[in-house]
Amino acid sequence: MGLREFLADWSIPRQLAGQDASREAAESAASRLTRPRLEEADRVGTSICPYCAVGCAQLVYAKGDQVIHIEGDPRSPINQGTLCPKGAATFGWLTSPQRLTTVKYRAPYSDHWEDRPLDWAMDRIAHLMKRTRDETFVERLPDGMVVNHTLGMAELGGATLDDEENYLIKKLCNAGLGMVWIENQARI
Repeated sequence: MGLREFLADWSIPRQLAGQDASREAAESAASRLTRPRLEEADRVGTSICPYCAVGCAQLVYAKGDQVIHIEGDPRSPINQGTLCPKGAATFGWLTSPQRLTTVKYRAPYSDHWEDRPLDWAMDRIAHLMKRTRDETFVERLPDGMVVNHTLGMAELGGATLDDEENYLIKKLCNAGLGMVWIENQARI
């Protein structure tokens, strides 16, 4: 493409010459060929941003089994289609080749990580929690006061869970397991 063709295709000289900047004068050969990537989506799902307690709604566009775009949901009364920088980065971390998608385990004194099945990890967590609770559970203080608690574990809830889920987790940790230190990411 020569200088003359470049200038003819460049929108600024046409706009300076008085052509309507909101129409053809703002176009170029490249912009006429550009298509929105959302045209390729064959389905749209909804999600909630995983970063904080606000709970901004998101639209997740997919083509086949691949997510191709994530944006704020304009129907949401919470975020009205907007996302903060962390929420706008959801697509990047979701599709990153560095994202971990398997359970990683490093045995005590080991120098490397191993992939393990999710069922194995859940059983291991349950076993360790029960063992820790059994080893650290205190029924009564030395003065005889009933406390029924453990100081050997703590719980940090997630801000993307709804109120009901956080309520049930708190009840499980407090009344069921006797944990004293219970906090939620939404308050931090």
